[in-house]
Amino acid sequence: MKSFDLYEPKTTAEAVAAMKKHGNKARALAGGSDLVAGVMKDWVEGAGMPMPDALVDLSTIPQLKGIKADARGITIGAMTTLTEIVENKDVAARIPLLKEAAHSVASPLIRNYGTLGGNINQRPRCWFFRGHDFDCLKKGGEICYSVSGDNRYHAIIGGERCHIVHPSDTATALLALNATAKVAGPLGERTVAFDNFFVGPAQNILAENVLKPEEILTEVFIPNPATDTKQLWSKLKNRQVYDFAVCSVAAVFTVENGTWKDGRIVMGGVSPVPYRAVAVENAIKGKDIKASIKQAAAAIRTVARPMSMNAYKVDIAANMLEHTILAGLA
Repeated sequence: MKSFDLYEPKTTAEAVAAMKKHGNKARALAGGSDLVAGVMKDWVEGAGMPMPDALVDLSTIPQLKGIKADARGITIGAMTTLTEIVENKDVAARIPLLKEAAHSVASPLIRNYGTLGGNINQRPRCWFFRGHDFDCLKKGGEICYSVSGDNRYHAIIGGERCHIVHPSDTATALLALNATAKVAGPLGERTVAFDNFFVGPAQNILAENVLKPEEILTEVFIPNPATDTKQLWSKLKNRQVYDFAVCSVAAVFTVENGTWKDGRIVMGGVSPVPYRAVAVENAIKGKDIKASIKQAAAAIRTVARPMSMNAYKVDIAANMLEHTILAGLA
């Protein structure tokens, strides 16, 4: 691993100043399970993805940790561990979807030091992007190796030039929960809805979110769901030990007399960003769920563009959508 400078700021302002000093050669350090033990250890770099000269350790900033519940909702600091989220009573009572998604991440050991901010902002999964010997488009190269290579776990929706999949379980749940992110930078703080937080390859092939090189995610706010809101989480993994999602579904919706009133359905493991399945939402809205869910779930096929080896994920996605929504009526 290449040597680097380590900054241990005590405040958000100090962290931002350190990030600004080094520009795109600095990286914010959360739990480190992906950045240090993955990207840097494996020398994942390229013309558009330089190996960092400096890491800014956010664990030394007290105000980035903790969970606060009030009348509006729940605020979670970016450096709060996944285990703290899983074990928090307010999270379990108000937003059990996030508890389930956080609990499905990796192993107990990783959840003990892995953080919410780190999980949201981890780099995408693609063994060509992660492979040292492949100078792919995502790293600033000139080719996407997944097009003609082994693409069985790659994106089936929204891949376009690059067919990565977004790996974050918590991000999928937070988008379904209509969460917002607070971001700090040299010009102060700004709030970004999770609907607008993630960036696909068509927008910027070198980025996955709206964070600028000198910015950091400081906290996430989740508004209280409406009374009697259904919250469902499903995740299919290739291995039944800790693993990333082949496909996941986060559904948050309200029902009246068996009819879908309103809600959000988000999928993980199928797209370069957490994918909001608007086609499915529109197909089920105002309809009897039991009578219409199979046809509504099949709407995912209208937006899917599978590659040579991953068409099976389209079938999985449609089936998981149907069974996850029906579980809310049990």
